[in-house]
Amino acid sequence: MTLDIPTAVKLASYAGAGICMGLGAIGAALGEGYTAGLANQGISRDPKRSGEIVKTMLVGQAVAESAGIFSLVIAILLLFLGFPTTSMVSAMAFIAAGLCMGAGAIGSGIGSGYPGGEACLGISRQPAVSGRLTTNMLIGSAVCQTPAIFSMVVALMLLFLDFGKAPVSPTWAALLGAGISTGMAAIGSGLGGGMAAGACCQGIARNPETTGQVTTTMLVGQAVSQTPSIFGLLVSFILMFKSYPEAATLAAPMALLGAGISMGFGGIGPGIGNGLTAQGAVTWVARKVEASGVLTRTMLVGQAVSQSTAIYAMVVSLVLVFVV
Repeated sequence: MTLDIPTAVKLASYAGAGICMGLGAIGAALGEGYTAGLANQGISRDPKRSGEIVKTMLVGQAVAESAGIFSLVIAILLLFLGFPTTSMVSAMAFIAAGLCMGAGAIGSGIGSGYPGGEACLGISRQPAVSGRLTTNMLIGSAVCQTPAIFSMVVALMLLFLDFGKAPVSPTWAALLGAGISTGMAAIGSGLGGGMAAGACCQGIARNPETTGQVTTTMLVGQAVSQTPSIFGLLVSFILMFKSYPEAATLAAPMALLGAGISMGFGGIGPGIGNGLTAQGAVTWVARKVEASGVLTRTMLVGQAVSQSTAIYAMVVSLVLVFVV
């Protein structure tokens, strides 16, 4: 069966919408379920606080839901907006947009559930500091959403930038690589940021007097955990905005697609690894606040080493784009 350009683009927009919402539903649901699970645990510890715990649970779930809402927005745009259909490149751009936003919502959705759940459990342990716990839950969850926001930015660019004048090959591979780079790298950063934020809420409930030091350590750890998603965003921008000569062979497209795969998948482990390091540091700052300085330094050294593999992935991506 032979497809004309408008039909191919429409089919790609439908497929992109399905990919976007299908993947985007995973993270938000898991994060919300984790929050609700710990809320039940908290209520079983102190049933008198059930009203306050349920309220905190719903707020935490609402933040985790935002990653799924981002996916819903992109899916609706793909389904109903009606984009120009001047080139087959648009078809790949739409699939890439759906993949970018769908994958990018997974880590942020799950990650936001960690501080939500720990805040609910913490209120049952330390009801006097419920305000602090809610505030730190919101701060930590907000940071967890930044990788999903990066993914939405790239998805919107893929939808609305005009790639009609670019050659179909290798542009199709560059756009697909751009979607993979930011979408997949966002998974690790979203999860890693959530681990640090969950440990912060847990630490405040354990020792409320350490709120300042624990929150500072959390934010530093989260900042480092976000860097793999920033690397993914950088590679995506290069792939989208660089000009490419028309390619008659598969070598150039595969190099550009490989660049996106390298950075996207290469950012997952470092984001999670940085989060695990921050989680450990935040947990022990709450228990041994007098050692917060050495714990923070150790966290940063450990994160730097974990981060090195994301840098390797970015180097390979840049070589594939500019050298091969």
